[in-house]
Amino acid sequence: MSLLSSARRIVVKVGSSLVTDEGRGIDAEAIANWSRQLAALAKEGRELIMVSSGAIAEGMKRLGWATRPKELHELQAAAAVGQMGLAQMYESQLSAQGMASAQVLLTHADLADRERYLNARSTLLTLLAHRVLPVINENDTVVNDEIKFGDNDTLGALVANLVEADALVILTDQRGLYSADPRKDPTARFIDTAQAGDPELERMAGGAGSSIGRGGMITKILAAKRAAGSGAGTVIAWGREPDVLLRLARGEAIGTALLAATPKLAARKQWMVDHLQLRGSVKVDAGAAIKLRDEGKSLLPIGVVEVQGGFHRGDVIAVQTAEGVELARGLANYSASEARLIARKPSSEFEALLGYAAEPELIHRDNLVLR
Repeated sequence: MSLLSSARRIVVKVGSSLVTDEGRGIDAEAIANWSRQLAALAKEGRELIMVSSGAIAEGMKRLGWATRPKELHELQAAAAVGQMGLAQMYESQLSAQGMASAQVLLTHADLADRERYLNARSTLLTLLAHRVLPVINENDTVVNDEIKFGDNDTLGALVANLVEADALVILTDQRGLYSADPRKDPTARFIDTAQAGDPELERMAGGAGSSIGRGGMITKILAAKRAAGSGAGTVIAWGREPDVLLRLARGEAIGTALLAATPKLAARKQWMVDHLQLRGSVKVDAGAAIKLRDEGKSLLPIGVVEVQGGFHRGDVIAVQTAEGVELARGLANYSASEARLIARKPSSEFEALLGYAAEPELIHRDNLVLR
């Protein structure tokens, strides 16, 4: 049985090479085909979100650039030009199927800030409640490090977690995952089902993406691992497979299914896990590590041996062993400067050190998630 057969809320991500026909310009026929399938699924009562790459590739085509530029301002210009055509194409094709759509541009920073995260979640859920299909892309025109390091496979997983989707579908220009690169190894076997997060998958998926996109199979494997944290399984399939979404929804086994083996995290704890960039970290002694990992206790400042970074109260920080291995993440009750003052100190000394009395924990267990 396919992951999608019982899925009510589904995030579908399509890559640049599919959307732009390998960089030749927006593929109207392909988008029309996906729109037809999305509309059919919506009529069945499914809630659907599209995460679409292609803005930079379409901008390159409109600007007459044959190769992806490396200068940041040129990448941002290409994204700005291409986003216009991308949004227009989705709007027209979905409208032809009787579906309302909305453009939503996100950055990883939007999902790292708690208030902006909640706003984005509320907006998306409101759109779904009004039977509007959100089309999401990374806001490449205003960010810098996301263009350099980001990819829409990761964004698709973050969106799946954001709305607590039942399934993530990653449509790509490959049939799915193989045990090795089938273009180089004729003995490579196809992987039809596996557990998301299996380290062996990352070994199989090593390698870069196409010259048009920024991903590759490794980013899809890591995205599936991330989506599994909120209980969403992932299907990686060829985007030009006839009626791929409809057939998956009917229970047909297409592509590679990566199953979510971990229990579903509470939305707030999943938000902490999903932070791609942290403001800082603390290192703890062996006794504190045992209390966190084995006893489910809060982190007290007396167990902290080192404070790194410049975080503020309420920021998500990493908790590491003395050797630098990440144990957990959580919401800091104190800023980095305050944490340095109270590290290795009992709570009875906090008022004298800080000038006020506050929480005895650096991170309360309710705001802590183990890694």
